[in-house]
Amino acid sequence: MTDTTWHIPDPDPQPDFYADVPLKRFLAWLVDSVLTLVFCVLVLPFTAFTGLFFLPFLFLAIGLVYRTATIAKGSATWGMRLFALEFRTASGHRFDGTMAFLHSMGFTFSCAVPLVQLASILLMLTGSRAQGLTDLVLGTVAINRRAAC
Repeated sequence: MTDTTWHIPDPDPQPDFYADVPLKRFLAWLVDSVLTLVFCVLVLPFTAFTGLFFLPFLFLAIGLVYRTATIAKGSATWGMRLFALEFRTASGHRFDGTMAFLHSMGFTFSCAVPLVQLASILLMLTGSRAQGLTDLVLGTVAINRRAAC
């Protein structure tokens, strides 16, 4: 019987899966941040503009919902899709709703605590799989999308 399961690619024999991933993650983060800001502006009137008093919290909360919803739907945010990235679990599967929420919570925590975010960025830049802190904790990776998916 042939093993038809797909696992996380090894960066040594398959470096194409990780080529330019830190740069693409950064660019995707920029796109996602702009989209989150647009959503915040759209939500502000519904808070009677009191959301201006807690705008950083509102930004994090809307970002959490945005990331969880988009990652649960296609294992990538809209920014990641634009740059042909996707998340995979340790077993090589795409994210489900629970994993999307856990990863988004980790990302939101990293954004809320600058030293944690800095550590995560350094890990992405130095690791062979370009994993951030949340990725290491959950055993996940962001990879270039496979053409055959």
